[in-house]
Order: sequence, then structure tokens, then C-alpha cells
Amino acid sequence: MSIQSENIVEFTPSQEVSFPNVEITRIGLAIQELAQDLEGRYYELQKIMHITAQVNAGMYLEEILESVYRDFKDFIPYDRIGFSLFEDGGNVIRAHWAKAEYEPLRLGRGYSARIEGSTLEMIIQSGQPRIINDLEAYAKQKPESKSTRLVLEEGIRSSLTCPLIANGTPIGFMFFSSREPNTYAHAHIEIFQHIASQLAIMVEKGKLITKLATQKEELLTKNNELERLNNLKNSFLGVAAHDLRNPISNIKLAVSLMMDQRFDIPEDEQQMMFTEITNQTHYMLSLLDELLDISHIESGKFSLDLEPIELSDFLTDVVQRHNRLASAKGTSIHLDPVPAGSALADPMRLQQIMDNLVSNAVKYSPEQSNIFVHTVKAEDEWRVSVQDEGPGLTQSDQQRLFKDFARLSAKPTGGEKSTGLGLAITKRVIEAHGGQIGVESTPGSGATFWFTLKRA
Repeated sequence: MSIQSENIVEFTPSQEVSFPNVEITRIGLAIQELAQDLEGRYYELQKIMHITAQVNAGMYLEEILESVYRDFKDFIPYDRIGFSLFEDGGNVIRAHWAKAEYEPLRLGRGYSARIEGSTLEMIIQSGQPRIINDLEAYAKQKPESKSTRLVLEEGIRSSLTCPLIANGTPIGFMFFSSREPNTYAHAHIEIFQHIASQLAIMVEKGKLITKLATQKEELLTKNNELERLNNLKNSFLGVAAHDLRNPISNIKLAVSLMMDQRFDIPEDEQQMMFTEITNQTHYMLSLLDELLDISHIESGKFSLDLEPIELSDFLTDVVQRHNRLASAKGTSIHLDPVPAGSALADPMRLQQIMDNLVSNAVKYSPEQSNIFVHTVKAEDEWRVSVQDEGPGLTQSDQQRLFKDFARLSAKPTGGEKSTGLGLAITKRVIEAHGGQIGVESTPGSGATFWFTLKRA
């Protein structure tokens, strides 16, 4: 076989190959575009890796969304991002987060809508993002779409709605929105699809972390409440052991003396002993009632039967009843004229409030003194006050006044006993009515206790 030499062309290093200038320019531009595209994709990848790293560090859901809002502007244009999750087994979509370059947001957290029959249902079925570049025209076609009307009121004119699907399961939507029409193109869909799966997994992880954090906070709150109730129980037991021991011992001693035939106790002394037994028994019953009251309030078993109460008649009865008891100390209780009208309250609990405040005023007032009950009717509430001429309260006393088992520097003027629970219970009962309680006092100038009730 022979090879003909005229078919072979040899090149030497000194020879040049020439191409048309147009072709060289085209190749150069193509290489430049490829480099820019690779650079853009590398930048996108860096951003995604940055966000993923933050999520893997344990970011909460809201922090993930804030990061998306901050970092995604280089990929997808937007003036607003909304984020919604499925609820009710996928039948309802609820807005969980939204952020924009403007205020206010008309469509914000908490907005919900049913999926069935909506255009969002079609997006989930297709698994593909949807572009609407003229929301005003879309609203005319879909006048029933409340969410469209709301974002139009915000000034939004274009939207890119992207489904979030984690491990094959739809979990929600990401809404990119612009105040300019014709903002979105297929290229933006491609960009989102590059990050869609990672973003959905981030969201799922963020939801889990947020849920765990919420559960942890709830457990901590419950543990603190249990600890508080346990301390309260221990206080109850301590008070019961201490404050019931002495009365029981006194009663036991008095009964033993009266039963011992070796002692011939005069009738008047026996009467005094019976009176003391009665007083000690009354104190123990009062203490047990107050302990049970606080126990019911703290355990959530406390309830009110609210009804309109004519305050003039009610307070007149309270003052008359306590005047009979106060007369033993020469103390007089005066009721200032009460405006016509009713308060909304539980009658039994309101009587408990007034009994506590008036009996306290009598207890801490000197003999031959005066106590004044005064009322003011405001636009939507009553203010009732009880003023005494007792020793008054120091600032230290006022800080402890409404706490459980409070022990004050001021002492009852007639040797009366105090459990230290009455005002603590009164405060709880008034607050359960939606009212407030307070005190105004300076040492040596008496004290004025006041509380408010809603008008009926």
C-alpha cells in the first residue's frame, strides 16, 4: 500500500493559523459569559452554604427566615417575603411570618385560608412555582381572592409563589413579592429550584428547634410554678403547725382544768375560760378557711358568680354589722354618701373583701377612733376606700402588705390575732374581679386601703 505525499500537509512552528475576527470575538464573549455564569453560581452556592451552616448551628425558624430575607436579594428581587405553613392536615394554610421594606403589612402573621379549590392547591399539585407579573389584572380575574386584595393594598404588583416540599411532603409556601410589575422571570424559578429542597429542610429543622425551645420554656415555667406551689404548701404546713399548736394547747389546758375535780374553779373564771376557748376556736377556723381560700385560688378552682350589686345598700349593711363589733373598742365606722349605681361583683366575695378591710381597720385602730368608708363612681369603675386612724404603715410594711403570711411592725391595738393571709387573699379576689388594690399611708397618720371594681 502506498500513501501519496500530495495529500499530506506539514506545518512548521513558524506558520500561523488565521481565524476571522468575528469568530474570535464570539468565542471570547462566550467564555466571558461562561465565567460570569460560573461566578454567579459559585456565589449562589456560597450563600446557600452560609445559610445552611447557620441552620446547622441550631437557628430558630424566625432566624432562618430573617436570614433568607437578608441574603436572597442577590438571587431574587423582592420588596416583601411571606412565609406560610400548612395546618389541619394540609387543609389550611396560615401565614407565620412576613417582612417588607415598608409598613404596615395588611397580610401578616395569623392570616389563614382553606387550600381546597384555591390556586395554591394547583401549585402544590404541580410542585412548580407560579409567577404573576400583573396582580391588578389577576385580581380582576379572581375577585374572591382576599389575600390578593390585601397585598395590592400594600402596593405589591408582582409575585413569585414557591412551594416548600420536604422529603416529598408539602409543608408550606414562600412568597416573594415586588412593588413593580413584570419583576419575575423563569430564571428566578430556576434559582429557587436550586435552593428549594435545602430551604424546605432548613424550615423543617427550624420548626423543630423552635418547637423544642417552646416546649423547654413551657416546662421551665411549669417547673417554676410547681416549685412555687411546693413552697406555698410548705409555708401552709409551717403556719398550720405553728399557729394551730398554741390555740389547741390552750384549749386542751382549759378543758383539762375544768374537768379536774381537784380544782374548784369559780363560775366567772369558767366563763372566761369558755370565752377563750370560743376565741381560740374562731381563730383556728379563720386560719383554716384562709388556707383553703388560697389553696383554691392557686389551684385554679376559684370561680366568681358575678352580678350587679347596688353598693349603697350593700355597704350600709357591712358598716352596720361591723359597728356592732367595733363598739367594744369604742370605735365608730362611718359610711359617706354612696352614689347611686351598681358594681359587677360576686356578692359573697365582695363581702369577704369588705369584711377583711373593715375588720383590719378596727383591729389596728386605737380605742375611741373613727373609720370612714368612702366611694367614688368613675366612668367605668368604682373606687371604694376604708380609712382608719391607726398607727399607719412604714414603707417596709407596705412592700410586704399583700404577701402571704405577712408580719408587720404595726400590731393590733386590742390584742387581736392575725393570720397574715387576709390581705393576700383580698388582693387575689379583687384581681380576679379585674380590679386593683392599694394603700396610702404614712407612719402615725393612719392608713387608707382602696380597691376598684367594674361598673355593672
